[in-house]
Amino acid sequence: MKRLLPRFLTGAFVASLGCLLALAASPARAADNEVKLVRQFGIHYLPLIVMESEKLVEKHAKANGVPDLKVEWATISGGASVNDALLSGAVNFSAGGVGPLIVLWDKSAGGKGDVKAVAAVSDVPMTLTTRNPAIKGIEDFTEKDRIALPAVKTSMQAVTLQMAAAKKWGIESYERLDKFTVAMRHPDAAAALMSGRSEINSHFTAAPYDFAELRTPGIHEVLDSYDVYGGPATLIALYATKNYVEGNPKIVRSVVDAMGEAMDMIAKDKPRAARIYLDITKEKTPVEDIVAMLNNPKIGFHLRPSATFPVAEFLNSTGRVKNKAASWKDLFFPIAHDLKGS
Repeated sequence: MKRLLPRFLTGAFVASLGCLLALAASPARAADNEVKLVRQFGIHYLPLIVMESEKLVEKHAKANGVPDLKVEWATISGGASVNDALLSGAVNFSAGGVGPLIVLWDKSAGGKGDVKAVAAVSDVPMTLTTRNPAIKGIEDFTEKDRIALPAVKTSMQAVTLQMAAAKKWGIESYERLDKFTVAMRHPDAAAALMSGRSEINSHFTAAPYDFAELRTPGIHEVLDSYDVYGGPATLIALYATKNYVEGNPKIVRSVVDAMGEAMDMIAKDKPRAARIYLDITKEKTPVEDIVAMLNNPKIGFHLRPSATFPVAEFLNSTGRVKNKAASWKDLFFPIAHDLKGS
């Protein structure tokens, strides 16, 4: 808990240490009429932001026979912190990268605390940007460079950077670029990179931060994550523990249904979704810029997972996870198995 608390940045239920400890201490009781969800920063969490703004979980809970459900939200940074929040019992659902999900799935395998995803959240490309003009590819990084990402080694950006290294230099060299990485929240990293006054001269990020960075003179793209995966790939998934999912089927169904409705809303009215994003996050990005991001054909929001299994195979091949998944379905609860995932 000492590690978790300082990283909470928003959410009424983290207003005090006593409140957070109470949440962590009594997750089973809270699950009767409450649900707590945590997400991170960026447009790739948009369906969850729409769910919060439009109270969609409450709407579907009522339809599914759970009236007066109390829904609480928080925002933190980094896959490790998101996982800590879930395992501590402070939250019931965590939204994070596929890499952190797979690591947690592996570590929790075999017990009532098994962790799997209930659905995908977004397919959003990650972009490695830099202000160092000498860097044209990942082979050009040196000891003088620092790459900011949400969490060293564990975040989806960190795992994708390792996959890119393995692809270029062989699986035995997958950690070759780790020594250049620094953990930093996306908003802080973007500000540091664009200021030109920080040791942070590179950033592995996603929308909206990469859009702003690439509009800044002197900053250019080094790598697109879709190049690493060979096409669209799920960046964010929503996951929970087996104990919670089996004990609260109506709430789980309500959360997934709410996310599906949020995705439909985004597809039908991108300007409205953009305004909701800015209202909730308080970011200063112009609304037309958010709409432009949502119109990017590389960005998609759907419950169906894409290219999650290759990440599991990579993490197993490097020894980062001990359990070998047979397919993407091993990483998801049955509620998602009818989806045509990968």
